[in-house]
Amino acid sequence: MGNSVSASPVAALPAGTTTSSSPTSEAKPEKPKCKACCACPETKRVRDACIMERGEEQCGDLIEKHKQCMRDMGFNI
Repeated sequence: MGNSVSASPVAALPAGTTTSSSPTSEAKPEKPKCKACCACPETKRVRDACIMERGEEQCGDLIEKHKQCMRDMGFNI
């Protein structure tokens, strides 16, 4: 009874294999908490006003700020 040998499941795994079954944050990005149309209203408003007044070519920095805000909210842009 006390002489039984049990193999550890970790010992049977190839080198470099982990036993963690939970996905990492890199494998599954965080899902946005709102729709894209409702995200980042401050940067969206300023960006849109600039585009209407000066044209898209003159508003690249505001466009990039809005894109970064959207990325920070979990959107893939």
